[in-house]
Amino acid sequence: MESLRPCRQCTDLIAQVSKSTISVLIRGESGTGKELVANAMHYNSLRASKPFIKVNCAALPETVIESELFGHEKGGFTGAIGQRKGRFELAHGGSIFLDEVGDLSPATQIKLLRVLQEKEFERVGGITTIKTDVRIIAATNRNLEKLVEGEKFREDLYYRLNVFPIYMPPLRERKTDILLLADYFVGKYSEANHKNICRISTPANDMLISYHWPGNVRELENCIERAVILSNDDVIHGHHLPPTLQSAEATGITSGSNFQETLNNLERELILDALKSSRGNQTKAAQMLGLTERLMGLRVKKYKIDPKRFRTHA
Repeated sequence: MESLRPCRQCTDLIAQVSKSTISVLIRGESGTGKELVANAMHYNSLRASKPFIKVNCAALPETVIESELFGHEKGGFTGAIGQRKGRFELAHGGSIFLDEVGDLSPATQIKLLRVLQEKEFERVGGITTIKTDVRIIAATNRNLEKLVEGEKFREDLYYRLNVFPIYMPPLRERKTDILLLADYFVGKYSEANHKNICRISTPANDMLISYHWPGNVRELENCIERAVILSNDDVIHGHHLPPTLQSAEATGITSGSNFQETLNNLERELILDALKSSRGNQTKAAQMLGLTERLMGLRVKKYKIDPKRFRTHA
């Protein structure tokens, strides 16, 4: 399968900076794909064959973050029963991705600054200076400028990290990427769930485009994974998507529609999708929707639907 690409706006920047060794700071809301950019940057660099180590700075408690990043010696702190290499040592020759770097404690910020400036550090509890050759890629969804103003983030570290900033726009500003990403996730989760989803229906595509995606790429991925699991006819339909995506634009409901018109539109959409899935078999479609055959027949007549048109594909 073709690998997933970052947003189109970032592709040129990534190409320009990948071959260099300067530090990169990826900015953007949570879930916009910052780790995806870091992956692309490392695997398109001259260090691609070397280690690529990822660290989520927000996920590690302050008491262990220094040990995780720089390692520790036996007896370096309570519970340190042996020597351990840190992430910087493991990443030697390659790249390290520091996600949520804005959450680092002041003490850890000082040590990180030294790595950036001097390319060296000591393990926790150690006295031996360790030299390291690591390309640092950092990311954050926080406003580092405000943190600097509030003296919660070191200004000198900010300028060291922010040598080459890349901004990841939210998915709502990248409408052209939504369907490309959706198709990629369909392929990914079809394979993972041993399914053969061949397409996303037009109404479902409309819903994906109309939605504002507050959770960005991560929310889209979760949405498609759910839809792949629910689909039973190799197609993702509108009713496979979460209720939050059932927007007026996607379902053909205008702002002047009343409650009954809204219900009718949604009901007709469900019946059409069920008939497509059952290839025009009203009995099977009724079972899928939990209706009796009589009610199904009445609804088909009400919405002037011809089930025969769905029988053309075996």
